[in-house]
Amino acid sequence: MNIQIFGKKKCFDTKKAERYFKERRIKYQMVDLARFGMSKGELSSVKAAVGGLEPLVDEKAEGALLLRYLASEDAKIEKLLESPALFRTPIVRNGKQATVGYCPEIWKTWE
Repeated sequence: MNIQIFGKKKCFDTKKAERYFKERRIKYQMVDLARFGMSKGELSSVKAAVGGLEPLVDEKAEGALLLRYLASEDAKIEKLLESPALFRTPIVRNGKQATVGYCPEIWKTWE
């Protein structure tokens, strides 16, 4: 298992996801989205796993409404990559599989 958690330091669900893997002694890599962001390749892999960009966008984030009005998907991807605060967190990735939000029932199937 190769777990990556993309999250924000102050996000409660990100902390719960870290605790989930820590309690089960599963090694993971934590990536602070605000500091490091996400690469285009990582984003396309996660997008494919979760079924598009919609589940990845935090509707409550400032600027999320703007994404709806961008014409092309490429423009939306560029905006997400330059503004990581728009991501809904945590994004947990295990190889080609990924989840958005706190999803212990899915993570259990990865063990």
